[in-house]
Amino acid sequence: MSAHLPILPILLPLLAGIALLVLGTRRIAVQRAIGLLSCTGLVVLAALLAVQADDGGTRTYLVGNWAAHLGIALVADRLAAIMLLATSLLALPCLLFATGGWDRRAMHFHALFQFQLMGLNGAFLTGDLFNLFVFFEVLLIASYGLLLSGGRGARLRVGLQYVAFNITASTLFLVAVGLIYGLTGALNMAELAARVAAVPAAEAAPLKAAAGLLLVVFCAKAALLPMSFWLPETYARSPAAVAALFAVMTKLGIYAVLRVYGLVFGSEAGALAGLAWPWLLPLGTATLVLATLGALAASSLRQLAAYLVLGSAATLFIALGLASAEAVGAGLYYLLHSTLAGGAMFLLADLVRRQRDNAGDSLRKLDRLQHKALLGALFAVAAVSVAGLPPLSGFIGKFGLLAAVPGAQAAWLWPVILVTSLLTLVALAAAGSQVFWREGGETPAPGRVPRLRRTEVGATAALLALGLLLAVFGGPVMRYAQATGAQLMAPAGYIQSVRAALPRPGVEP
Repeated sequence: MSAHLPILPILLPLLAGIALLVLGTRRIAVQRAIGLLSCTGLVVLAALLAVQADDGGTRTYLVGNWAAHLGIALVADRLAAIMLLATSLLALPCLLFATGGWDRRAMHFHALFQFQLMGLNGAFLTGDLFNLFVFFEVLLIASYGLLLSGGRGARLRVGLQYVAFNITASTLFLVAVGLIYGLTGALNMAELAARVAAVPAAEAAPLKAAAGLLLVVFCAKAALLPMSFWLPETYARSPAAVAALFAVMTKLGIYAVLRVYGLVFGSEAGALAGLAWPWLLPLGTATLVLATLGALAASSLRQLAAYLVLGSAATLFIALGLASAEAVGAGLYYLLHSTLAGGAMFLLADLVRRQRDNAGDSLRKLDRLQHKALLGALFAVAAVSVAGLPPLSGFIGKFGLLAAVPGAQAAWLWPVILVTSLLTLVALAAAGSQVFWREGGETPAPGRVPRLRRTEVGATAALLALGLLLAVFGGPVMRYAQATGAQLMAPAGYIQSVRAALPRPGVEP
């Protein structure tokens, strides 16, 4: 069983999605049960992989035991385990929130949700650049259906822009993969790393151009400036459960940068070593400033949540740009925090929207809010966590990142991170004051405001509780993240382990 563990996070949502398609749109209770069981199983599988990877090993799974140049190689290490755990812990509350009633409005919602999880998990586990592209497309196609299903007006407009943007990025992705394969003759990332390291400096220019194009694609997926303008409106217009799950999709672009440019173009890549890192720090800093200004100017809670997700992605790019094991480790801890907190903000914004009769989640209008005490308490926990105040996980992540900043860069990077954190706190305080303290309008007629569903409140509270547990167990989680950072900054072990497990064409496995 343990030998087949790396493929199970892909197989489970795939089989669940197929079963849901066969079931069709009937029996919503059965659909919900299948989806929730699948997501619960993914949490268990991700936890098992995380425990297994804690020995520092890299496990390679050859699908069909085909040779490296013909088949799919899955690779499970600490980084893959962290990403799987973040995705599964986010997905289960998101799906639970959707079962409060929204899943009835979107055709094949549960099947699309499972296929998106399959694409995410496959992207985190694949050891092959082309299959990374394939899994990207699987999750993107599912996300198109989740975003556009039942949409009209502004959501349809931004959804079509989202589709057009990602199709363009995917085309560039495929072109870059083709160029890299044509220049190296390999797509397995461990094999690529060995071949890139052997490329003479005089012949590195075409490969550098292909790698630069691939970097543009990954940064576009993660909404790094100047390719970040698609994210705020798209996420703000998405259904709450979908937008909350999208909080991990920007992290996929960051994961791809860390995996490919830490491994293939990492410290042992010869003439192409450290290709990405000089770009990430300044662009990440600029994106963080933009996201903070956007949060201050946000006109709705959903838009505020979208800019907070953008800001968290920018913070992670800063961690990557520092290119040290300590900074990457702190960034991975912050990734777990920001994924859970960002998802909770979208769910909470939707709860508030439906408990204000006329103003919705607008921060420009006054209205009466039903269930003010409960929603206010949830918002307070979320705001403290997102702003990075002690003692919650946001503070631990940012403190770890600040501690990892070298002295030469601390003079300007510390003020940027601290000032943007302060302004984020101002934006959250202003939003909370507008929604929870200031009231206007008439008391809505009985039955005008929908009742607060326990499943939706429970799902939102569950995400916030996971953030609290991340703070309570901050020491062990940070140690795991730091060990992951050290493993990523020394890619020789990954390369040797995977290459040793890959049979060669013509050689009997």
